[in-house]
Amino acid sequence: MTDDIEYSILGDDMQIVEIGLAPGATVIAEAGAMNYMDEGISYEAVLGDGSRPARDFWDVAIGAGKRVITGNSLFLTHFRNDAPAKRTVAFAAPYPGKIIPLDLSMLGGEFTCQKSSFLCAAKGTQLDVAFTKSFGVGLFGGEGFVLELLKGQGKAFLHAGGMVVRKELTGGKILVDTGCLVGFTAGISYDITQAGNLRSMLFGGEGAFLASLSGTGIVYLQSLPFSRLARRVLQQLPLRPGSKDEGSILGGLGRILMGDR
Repeated sequence: MTDDIEYSILGDDMQIVEIGLAPGATVIAEAGAMNYMDEGISYEAVLGDGSRPARDFWDVAIGAGKRVITGNSLFLTHFRNDAPAKRTVAFAAPYPGKIIPLDLSMLGGEFTCQKSSFLCAAKGTQLDVAFTKSFGVGLFGGEGFVLELLKGQGKAFLHAGGMVVRKELTGGKILVDTGCLVGFTAGISYDITQAGNLRSMLFGGEGAFLASLSGTGIVYLQSLPFSRLARRVLQQLPLRPGSKDEGSILGGLGRILMGDR
């Protein structure tokens, strides 16, 4: 049983999602995602998503271990409305982008997403690990072959960097930079393909491999993955304190060869 929640998304490029909780309702979120909340809401860090009672210690430990594999925090934070009337709690992501609302009941009850894109969801939503079937994805998937699987019938919210593009596939195929993939519905197959010939792989600036998505369903893409943003920031930092390479001819040529211009 999934808790029923209301929501509204505020802002443009630095978005916040406000969750309206009825008395007794709970929303789960990644650690550190809460922005503000009304008086009357209590919260606690919990091992697991709380979608089903833990049978024993090992059940809890396995669930926590799966979250470690996905690269997320060991704990989820549960926010519960203990007041006699509706209260609001808000969540925001740590870098610029858009918040994607999902109604899992309208998506066949499940959605597969990149491991860092989950923001929050109604209690009762199950968070699990989705290992891709292709070994090639594991070796060359860029963001990793471990994806996160959301299951349930309630509302969940993802965060994506930059602008979000929603693609509907009806039996076709789309090639995507591995970092630009946010997630996809059931019915979409995910694999890795080589990005052109050797010269394109080395100097094309698009990476050596691309994600290949095919089938029938919905795919969400992001224009600015955090890994790309972080890489560009690091490229602009001096090589050492007081370095003069930033304005040199050699430094500029190096950046051009690396696809920075």
